[in-house]
Amino acid sequence: MSTPLTEELESELARKRAIMAMLDDHTFEPPFWLKNAHLQTIGARYLRRIPMPPVQRETWDTPDDDFLVIHRLEGEEGNPVVLMLHGLEGCVESTYMKGLLWSLHRIGWTGIAMNFRSCGGPINRARRMYHSGETTDAAFVLERLAEEYPGRPVYMVGYSLGGNVTGKLLGEAGESAPEHLKGAAIVSAPYDLVASGKHMDSTISRFYVLHFLRMLIPKAIEKEKQYPGCVDIEKVKQSRTFADFDTHATAALHGFEDSHDYYTKVGCGQVLHYVRRPTLLLSASDDPFNPGDTQPYDAAEESPWLYPQFMDRGGHVGFVRKDGPLGLGFW
Repeated sequence: MSTPLTEELESELARKRAIMAMLDDHTFEPPFWLKNAHLQTIGARYLRRIPMPPVQRETWDTPDDDFLVIHRLEGEEGNPVVLMLHGLEGCVESTYMKGLLWSLHRIGWTGIAMNFRSCGGPINRARRMYHSGETTDAAFVLERLAEEYPGRPVYMVGYSLGGNVTGKLLGEAGESAPEHLKGAAIVSAPYDLVASGKHMDSTISRFYVLHFLRMLIPKAIEKEKQYPGCVDIEKVKQSRTFADFDTHATAALHGFEDSHDYYTKVGCGQVLHYVRRPTLLLSASDDPFNPGDTQPYDAAEESPWLYPQFMDRGGHVGFVRKDGPLGLGFW
């Protein structure tokens, strides 16, 4: 015999129906010449040239004697605050981060762009860096934002790796999510890291893998200079796949057995059904980083807190749309 829905669930379901109806009126439509997933992925970066918004750079000490670099865009008094998390080897300078900061600036909201440790500046001090499942830094920043902006609603937006961190944080917190955290958006997240890792290492997406490894390997080498022996430096240098690097660097630094153990334990897809804050899930079936069949259709259908926007096209953090007969917009 089914249990009657609580008033909270009924309220969430009603809100979801209303918001999904509005979202359905604003679906994504790419230009006819920009439908290819790789063109969308690359075009979102190179077709969108924007300056840095008026942000203030800050360095926050962490509880483990390390530091985080924060970029603050101060909004109008009383308006909401948005914590922004970038993707793999991104930072506040990433095009999508600057684009969102400008959008927040236009409506008078506060934006807090957090660089993951070792990203966008000097290497961090601790015997660790960042990874897809590391949520303690985001939780630390959320706690501090509650103190700095008392009574103001806070939202999270995470892109790619940062989207996984966002989903994992919300899913693991469940009913215990911070009271001031009112909702989130997750963009192009790897809901199943095992599947995404295999996909990138074995398809044409290996071009992206090699691009990232050119940035990741020097960081691991620098970390080994800080902490001699913390990684097998020769194996790190020989890494040609994410699986290689994540076994010999990410897993070694962060206490996982190997890349498979890491991927299995940190994917946000396995905890999304515990999320208890309204959360937008935005991704594309043609994402060259994440297979389309890993999008969490069932979890989104069953949960009143998950708002799916699973598009056929859009690439990875792409979503370059038509804007008039000749122009381009960024959905």
